[in-house]
Amino acid sequence: MMVRLVGAVLVVVALSPPAFAVVTPEASVPILLYHRLGPTVADGMTIKTSVFAEHMKFLHDNGYRVIPLRQLVQWYQGKGPVPAAKSVVIVEDDAHKSVYSDMLPIIRKYRFPVTVFVYPSAISNAKYAMTWEQLRELKKTGLFDLQSHTYWHPNFKRERKKLQPADLDKLVMEQLTKSKRKLEQELGGPVDLLAWPFGIYDDHLLKKAHAAGYISTFSIERRHAGRCEKMQILPRYLLVNADQGKAFEQLLSGNAVQRNIAY
Repeated sequence: MMVRLVGAVLVVVALSPPAFAVVTPEASVPILLYHRLGPTVADGMTIKTSVFAEHMKFLHDNGYRVIPLRQLVQWYQGKGPVPAAKSVVIVEDDAHKSVYSDMLPIIRKYRFPVTVFVYPSAISNAKYAMTWEQLRELKKTGLFDLQSHTYWHPNFKRERKKLQPADLDKLVMEQLTKSKRKLEQELGGPVDLLAWPFGIYDDHLLKKAHAAGYISTFSIERRHAGRCEKMQILPRYLLVNADQGKAFEQLLSGNAVQRNIAY
């Protein structure tokens, strides 16, 4: 507001804000976590491929901007811009073979970036997992970032009950460093993001992850990643097949149905 004296008349002029002044809404980004796709719901972690395709079409048709997980982390680091309105992140845990057979064609169609969290012990070994060559093919598309899910997906809560503190610390560090080293050797590029198996973490594990070279880790707490979160541990929505239609729309808006999911 500006006060101006014109003759004997006092004029109050309301000034409009400069054209470049932009009010940025509070950033809040849902990280959508998938595990397995398939023609039928074989278990609680499986989402029908047709449902996944509907999710991606909805994002595309309704103005959502799918950004790389790395871009979100860079914002938390202060190295990147505030995520635009309606930003979304897509991730997958376990590197299940359906990522290659079912997810890849749909992701190629929409050109959406995806981060896959891999536990290397299963790769080219377990029947349900992808091969190293398939992971390299994913990386060559330029759409997939491959990060750590520990080395063999242990349940740290169970291991804590079985092991002495020193032995537990040794196991944790082996899981974190061996996974990072193997992924970097096989696939190249930095591996500095970690998804906790079963979503299990605590302050002690977070310190170990930091010591092992991870800049950010991820849980399965069902809420958006907003400005109030700590970069060391960010929440993700663990999606199930029931998260479709209105339920999926509610999730994207931050009003997700709370579910008791058996991991």
